[in-house]
Amino acid sequence: METKNAKITSTMLGIEDHGIMSFMLHLDYGGEGQGVGGYSLDTPISQGSTFIKRVGTAAGMSLIMEIMKVVDVKKWEDLPGQVIRVQADQSKVHAIGHFMNNKWLDFSLFFEEFKAYKGLITE
Repeated sequence: METKNAKITSTMLGIEDHGIMSFMLHLDYGGEGQGVGGYSLDTPISQGSTFIKRVGTAAGMSLIMEIMKVVDVKKWEDLPGQVIRVQADQSKVHAIGHFMNNKWLDFSLFFEEFKAYKGLITE
């Protein structure tokens, strides 16, 4: 894993091909790029074996909020153009961080910690 600088060139926050609410940050490392995201921000609701609809989760909303906190923006639309730090390998971005401050969001750790809240909030 390598820590490197990246510029957020664009974002996607919306419903992807399979009907799942998701996000993507498109990163430029200065000649090469990588995306981070693709996490589901919602969950399916079913009654028996019948699919009803998808609804947003507390984990999904919290993840969006944490991304904005780490990058230090007030609106999702302000993410493009921001320079961040990433911890990544060739296949995956594991964490994003503020460019100047020691604020990091490790995606795996986020979901592990969020599971500890189960029962306190609705997922």
